[in-house]
Amino acid sequence: MTVDHAPPDTTAPSGGLAPAPPAGPPLEIVVPLTSRGGRLRSVPRWLRRTVGPVTLLVLWQVLSASGVLSPDTLASPGTVARAGADLVGDGTLPSAMGISLQRVAVGLLIGGAAGIVLALASGLSRLGEDLIDATVQMLRTVPWVGLIPLFIIWLGIGEAPKVALIALGVAFHLYLNVYAGIRGVDAQLVEAGQALGLGRWGLVRHVVLPGALPGAMTGLRYSLATAWLALVFGESINADAGIGFLMNQAREFFRTDVIVVCLVVYAFLGLLADAVVRTLERLLLQWRPTFTGQ
Repeated sequence: MTVDHAPPDTTAPSGGLAPAPPAGPPLEIVVPLTSRGGRLRSVPRWLRRTVGPVTLLVLWQVLSASGVLSPDTLASPGTVARAGADLVGDGTLPSAMGISLQRVAVGLLIGGAAGIVLALASGLSRLGEDLIDATVQMLRTVPWVGLIPLFIIWLGIGEAPKVALIALGVAFHLYLNVYAGIRGVDAQLVEAGQALGLGRWGLVRHVVLPGALPGAMTGLRYSLATAWLALVFGESINADAGIGFLMNQAREFFRTDVIVVCLVVYAFLGLLADAVVRTLERLLLQWRPTFTGQ
């Protein structure tokens, strides 16, 4: 049933009050489009995360098939896939991956231990901060890639300079994030722990270190990314094995397909490392609720 409203009378009666001004346009009720959002959320998250890489791969194939990208500039996805299969089939790629992973693991272990120890000494003690922090802050501003010539002079051209370069890049990230995490612990939590009778080491164990754990996880994520970056530079130092060695060989023979295979391997190893850190965060930070998006 439709109800007709008479237009408001704008003429005021003599001696009377002026009528109220006409009302604005009627309000429109906006119905949220929940069905579309519901359909998007019904798609598995892992499938939604593949949209970007798949789109990039399709665009790459289209440009290669249309001739916009010449084989000399960038090999097509099919050529890259065949090169990768050949490298896996003859055992070249698995062997190179094993050597590169070993270098990253050793460098991560050495650099991570050094960064965490220095961060604990500097973050838990004012004396440690006075003795350590200024020096670390000064050294971290030096481009660590620029230290490659000195590492070659000091350590030779074997495995030592490669591992040292990775360890140096890892140590700074872990130091900064662990130190910031320690100093970012809420002072009220420390006071509450003291009120409960916790001593110095009890506060460190039950309050400070758990509070600094999110910063440590962030530092570990940055450290892993830096480790792979340092590996690329490190394996350019007279390497005779590893993924970087394959890339250097492919560059000399203009094998863009092999170069892309090595880059894809680096990317997948980085994603694998990030997935490991995410798993550690879910296991170690269950007590901390976080916003996961809407």
